[in-house]
Amino acid sequence: MFFSRGLRSLLPLSVRSLIQFNKLNISNTSGTAMGYKQAKVVILHKSLADDFEKFCHANNGPLPLLYRSKPGEWKCPSLSSNSDIRTDCLEYNIYEYGASTGTLRSLKDYSDQLKNMVTFYLGCSFSFEKAVHKVGVPLRNAEQKCNISMYKTSVPCFRVARFSCNLVVAMRPIPEDKLEAVVEATYPLKDSHGAPVHLGDPGLLGIQNLSNPDYGDPVQPQSGNVPVFWACGVTGLEAVSNCKSPLAFTLSPECTFFTNLKNEDATVHYSKEIPKIHFISQNPVHYSIASATAVQKIRDLESLIAIDPGDRGVKHLCCQDELLKACLSLSHAKSVLITTGFPTHFNHEPPEENDGPPGAIAMAAMLQSLEKDVVIVTDQRAMSLNKKIIEDAVQKGILKTPVPVLSYQGGDAESALMFLCEDGTLERPRFNHLIAIERAGMAVDGNYYNARKVNIKHLVDPIDELFLAAHTIPGITTTGIGDGGNELGMGKVKEAVRRHIKNGDVIACDVKADFTIAAGVSNWGGYAVACALYILNTCEIHDRYLRKAVGLPRLSKKAAWASALPSIIKEEKLLKTLIQHGVRSGLTASLEMEVDGLPFYNIHSVMIEKLLAKTLQ
Repeated sequence: MFFSRGLRSLLPLSVRSLIQFNKLNISNTSGTAMGYKQAKVVILHKSLADDFEKFCHANNGPLPLLYRSKPGEWKCPSLSSNSDIRTDCLEYNIYEYGASTGTLRSLKDYSDQLKNMVTFYLGCSFSFEKAVHKVGVPLRNAEQKCNISMYKTSVPCFRVARFSCNLVVAMRPIPEDKLEAVVEATYPLKDSHGAPVHLGDPGLLGIQNLSNPDYGDPVQPQSGNVPVFWACGVTGLEAVSNCKSPLAFTLSPECTFFTNLKNEDATVHYSKEIPKIHFISQNPVHYSIASATAVQKIRDLESLIAIDPGDRGVKHLCCQDELLKACLSLSHAKSVLITTGFPTHFNHEPPEENDGPPGAIAMAAMLQSLEKDVVIVTDQRAMSLNKKIIEDAVQKGILKTPVPVLSYQGGDAESALMFLCEDGTLERPRFNHLIAIERAGMAVDGNYYNARKVNIKHLVDPIDELFLAAHTIPGITTTGIGDGGNELGMGKVKEAVRRHIKNGDVIACDVKADFTIAAGVSNWGGYAVACALYILNTCEIHDRYLRKAVGLPRLSKKAAWASALPSIIKEEKLLKTLIQHGVRSGLTASLEMEVDGLPFYNIHSVMIEKLLAKTLQ
């Protein structure tokens, strides 16, 4: 018998010969003939072949198609010479009407049936092990002399005719400091599933227990390892089972077919194709991926909005990549709560200022276009005003559909929990992300102050409680957008506010958000979020990661997303609407075309132009 020593350096022809003569003493093919492409195999009746090929193309992350045979063709000349699919694999599964009815060492006894069957050769992640090893990433399953772990997920594949199933993923524990290396190494290898589809908590894929894989063996992570998941060709087994054809064959999950094709070291030729990872959540642990080009564009947006025309010291509140990480998190969210409202003009009715609502509506418009659920939460006394503003925004074409307006008057942590979670159950949050933009934030003494140190607590409902409660609820992330440090969520930079912002020692918000976006004007932060979401969702690398590499790219929706971007015309209409409702400029209390004492034309309009130019370039 041939034992595992030296398996890495074997040539594919030698491996196939050893298998044919039953001289390969291994239970799985991981780590064998490294550097050569390996393939999963599905064999179906020819009447199903066209639909299965379409299914592969529609879900090419888990099912990258290397070769489709002709009916009765046992060889695959483009992949290997002198091969015979009936005998060249360690173990085969047989399916009858969807049920797995046994395993076989050879398919020769089914030669007559195979004359009317088509063989599909599908890429496998075993193929990229050499590339991963080359960049210094340990292969834990090889170290532990076991197979990789494979899991069924709750992610549905795109259905084609009779073929439907949920995605199956393969997990490898990767050291945290090697995450970017493993993503960059595997991304170009599209025939071997390419880049991972998820980095972080398995629960986000519907996987409950990593120690109990559906296929393969449990692989023990080491301290500091992050579970990283790739789309897996075992998805094909699930599709075959669900199809319930009278007869079908696959390889056993642990086994592959060895091709003669080298998995040549691939290089990324264009910077826009370099994937970059970013940590976006601690509870649950979650990383996201976007292209280097998309990341740089969003960093440029962040620099643009940090311009401080009022010379208030905003630059001291800026933290790099907060816009990027907030928007990556928002891109993954299904339901978003936005809160705004700063009643700085306590001697006027309404007391609200016009910085905040335009930015909130700009974000809501983009989130709506991305098919996310959005609500706006504001003070009870301002409900009627905000509903009228939303109605006008819909009539003027700024919003596609109305955004529900809610209030929260709470009073304690239990009230906040009931508001944020169905039946107050931590495992059932109603929202994935909370955003505060130019929302009055509670200071350390429990009061709420405007920039002039005037206490306006009597006008402010305790929406801060929602942000405080969110920190205790897995799956809810928070973002604060502000321009003076007294806004909800700016507690993350409160020490900088105290040192660098006028009256900061009194007015600084004490409630922090996970991400803090500082801008010269808060509305600009809202515009930048809308633009960054557009950039991310038109990024092919990020789109694939969102889809988990199943289904078709969503770029056909690009025009609809572009129409949701803020524009000078939209923001001009909205500012005029606010003036009609008596909502004033923050600094001057003027009912003119200005925000925070800065004229709309030549200041705000120019900022919008610059943000759009960077977004659409």
